[in-house]
Amino acid sequence: MTRRPYAIYAVGVVCASLLVVGISLFVGQVFHTLMDNRLKKEIVLLESSRVFASWKNPPPPVYMEYFFFNVTNVDEVVAGGKPVVTQIGPYTYREYRYKDNVTVWENDTMVSAYNTKSFVFLREKSVGDPAVDNITTVNIPAWAVMNKVKGSLWRSSLVSIFMNSAKSELFTTRTVDELLWGYVDPLLERLAPTTPDVEKEFGLMYKKNGSNDGEFVFHTGVENYLDYGRVKTWKGRSQLTFWTSEESNVINGSDGGAFHPLLQKDERLYIFTPDLCRTIYMEFEKDVEVKGIPAYRFTPPRSVLASKEENPANEGFCVTPKECLGTGLLKVSPCRKGAPVVASFPHFYLGEGKYVAAVEGMSPQREHHQTFLDLNPTTGVIVRASKRAQVNILINRVSGFPKTRYINDTIFPVMFLNESVVIDDVSAAKVHKLLMISTMVSNFPLMIVGLGGILLVVLIILLVRARKQKTSHEDDTSYSPVNDNEKDDQNGTFIGMTPKGDPQA
Repeated sequence: MTRRPYAIYAVGVVCASLLVVGISLFVGQVFHTLMDNRLKKEIVLLESSRVFASWKNPPPPVYMEYFFFNVTNVDEVVAGGKPVVTQIGPYTYREYRYKDNVTVWENDTMVSAYNTKSFVFLREKSVGDPAVDNITTVNIPAWAVMNKVKGSLWRSSLVSIFMNSAKSELFTTRTVDELLWGYVDPLLERLAPTTPDVEKEFGLMYKKNGSNDGEFVFHTGVENYLDYGRVKTWKGRSQLTFWTSEESNVINGSDGGAFHPLLQKDERLYIFTPDLCRTIYMEFEKDVEVKGIPAYRFTPPRSVLASKEENPANEGFCVTPKECLGTGLLKVSPCRKGAPVVASFPHFYLGEGKYVAAVEGMSPQREHHQTFLDLNPTTGVIVRASKRAQVNILINRVSGFPKTRYINDTIFPVMFLNESVVIDDVSAAKVHKLLMISTMVSNFPLMIVGLGGILLVVLIILLVRARKQKTSHEDDTSYSPVNDNEKDDQNGTFIGMTPKGDPQA
């Protein structure tokens, strides 16, 4: 037997082995499972992991944009007219955030930290100077105090006298800096000496520059990758006390800064946000791509802020049965010292039309007012995000205060913010590298199948060539008659002999 048949047999055996092994590994998802398990072990909140440093000090720049609603017809509103507002902004700040006092404990299963934030104004990304630009809006301290004392005749009368003497009106004009970072309010200044829980200064972001929201305790994800970054307690509590049902007081999900790897489109992401004093959820909307990185876009559905009629689970967020607002609103007064603060999406996006119609100047648009998270499903990394929320004040007639006698019940927009981030190029390159490795490892069985397919082609070529050579060899060695006599000898008796007269005999 020649060497060629041996080669054919060897190629055949190797080819069959590769195909069988490759297909078996592919069907069993062996390498895919190995890569998934590797990711589950790597993406944990431990100092030894690759994600810990970026979790503690996120490298992508975060921008906070503030948009204010300037009232142009104060006198008409006080007389019972429809408010007319114009949007002014953005006033943009670079937000620096990092985890402080980080401590890993309970056998590496828990990590505690404080989310510290500071803000630096960016003039080049803003419409004006916040120290100069004035905004006319509702006088939030006055409305907060009036709602605090309503129902008590003598306290209402006293506050009314204080308001008159301090010239504190229902609306005020302040600079952007004052509205954001604080100013001494004349009414609060009068009340502060006699009321321990009242500060004389007020600002929408008062004392929030360089501060934190309290201690968080997170699951590291060591025990279960689905718990990666999930909040266990906030300020030492695993349950809130602001709302009227156990379900509404649940602290669930992450703080919005970390999400588990291997995300699925059909899962619901829960996020606990101290700004809203509650847990919200987001659902998959569509596939997107950011800097070449594939991502799933998750957004809060309408049901998150739906009325109790639309979503009975939201009944617990009613401050009282009489204070249940409609779809698109959340009254957060329980965690705002009783102030009539109402949260919504910008321009009442996803809210009932009556709130939009009640204020001239509202124009909800999905592109500009939707909150979303773009997450890479393999790693759970945030590649782009935009958190948008609006601060409103509920204004209405308050007993004991004559100035409010003609005011119509209105959810009055004050300001909305847009906190946005896009993954930086260095982090994007790291994600690309990880995804490439993951793809190569997961597709290794396909590479084996491909190599087996190539050998199959080689085997077929060798078999065809061997067949041709065999046919050619048979043609070369077949018997041929030497002369015409042999052709005529059908019985095979002719023997060719040399004539006697042949000189060569």
